[in-house]
Amino acid sequence: MNQSIEELLRNYQCTQFLLTQRIAKHLSFAIITACNPRGELLSQSQNRHLDKLLLNEIEQLHCPYRAIMGAASDMSHFEKSWAVFIDKSQAVRLGERYVQNAIFYVEQGELRLIPILLKADEVSLGNFQNRINLINDFPPDVSNGEKVKCP
Repeated sequence: MNQSIEELLRNYQCTQFLLTQRIAKHLSFAIITACNPRGELLSQSQNRHLDKLLLNEIEQLHCPYRAIMGAASDMSHFEKSWAVFIDKSQAVRLGERYVQNAIFYVEQGELRLIPILLKADEVSLGNFQNRINLINDFPPDVSNGEKVKCP
């Protein structure tokens, strides 16, 4: 991991989310990716493989889910993710299993950053609706560009 914990946390705290349709404000859900474990950039094919494994595991939970993209504030880095309608403890276990630095959790409209591998406290990031960018469709190939700093 080339970035300091503080720098990683700042980057995660600036994340925007690309959705093809809104999620009802009253619903609680996790936002989880399998991409780039430990924050180490992998190839698109490696990330696609991990994403398929995560999706298979999500489907075995028999809960609603939806595709979502986590994106850097300047849209220079994207990660395919899933909005999964599970409780926070289940979400943390998935984040641990897919060796993620952190996951996001939305409860009563509040977006929270939940560190998994990072040694830090959970952080409120405010209203989830303020982080949404509605799009017609996801890009066919998600770029796994370098991590970026928030302005």
